[in-house]
Amino acid sequence: MANLPALCRVANVAGTQEPIYGPSALQSVAEQAKTTPYTETTKRFQQWEAMESTNVETQTFYLTADSNKIPTLWSSNPLDNIGFDDEHYSFYADGCAVELNDAGDEYTIKSAVNEASIVNLKIKRVAPGFVVGENGNSHFGTDHENPWGTMRHVFWIRCETTGTIVTKDGEIDFTGRAMLSHALQGMKPHHAEAAKWDFINFQSPSYSATLMKFITPPSYGTSIVSIGGIIKDSEIITAGADTKVTHTRIKHDEQNDWPEPEAVKWEWFGKTKDGKNVTAKIEGDLGQRLEKVDIMAEVPGFIKSIVGGVVGTKPYIYQYSPQTRLKLIIDIDGQETQEEGTVYAETTFIS
Repeated sequence: MANLPALCRVANVAGTQEPIYGPSALQSVAEQAKTTPYTETTKRFQQWEAMESTNVETQTFYLTADSNKIPTLWSSNPLDNIGFDDEHYSFYADGCAVELNDAGDEYTIKSAVNEASIVNLKIKRVAPGFVVGENGNSHFGTDHENPWGTMRHVFWIRCETTGTIVTKDGEIDFTGRAMLSHALQGMKPHHAEAAKWDFINFQSPSYSATLMKFITPPSYGTSIVSIGGIIKDSEIITAGADTKVTHTRIKHDEQNDWPEPEAVKWEWFGKTKDGKNVTAKIEGDLGQRLEKVDIMAEVPGFIKSIVGGVVGTKPYIYQYSPQTRLKLIIDIDGQETQEEGTVYAETTFIS
């Protein structure tokens, strides 16, 4: 039998692919969700972990302008002299600030790092934020008491946004709606906890919905973790780990051999706070993709040198926003409602 701890240490130091630990090395957040489907967040959930060990931690804001204008803009810039406030609620760097207010319900984002995308935005949460389960954490490691990795998502899926982004083509008014996903991958980047990702952000006049699915690499048994939630106006309808994504039509990407989706179906299953059964779905064609992002072209050189040494790693993000508005169809105890909205979707292949 292979010495897994020894192989793990070699992988950590040398940047090689991890050994096969099996699905028991994943403690999925879905286990928490069996008894606690979701937890409404308080301000403390918005703290940056800022781990001292190698990790990936992000705050991603998805903007849906009332104008429905989608700019042709890709801007990715390294930041210098990064730091946080004393309580780790706000992030700073030269020419950039992401600040959380005292009430813990609004971010101000300002960036002048790139003259092609000067950002001045406010993002205000208008419905509860949530994590799936008790704390949103999936843990990785053969010793369940001392896991070596963590995956976590904190969601604000229904927010209002005001402000602008100034591009080379002029100023874009982003008054409308927004979603925030604060994500932590608490492991080395070449030991990705996910080999494949699917994501959707749906925004309509009454509803907001999100679904985040990832599939682990073989090291953790090619296991599936799929989480999400739906909000109507200012109330969470349902959230949890009983969600599903199906690529209903694909095409072969000859550049990298990935099965690029052309049509997708997203599904949610759960209960309301008062115990009513909820099922919901969005499905349809993705249309022409917005971008195909070569992740290796965007990451810092030292990460590229590590990740590129792992056999089978060729990460790409496929991004879509269908021009045909898709419907959220939601059924609550036999009462069906439909509403059209704007979809932003991603499919990511890593290894």
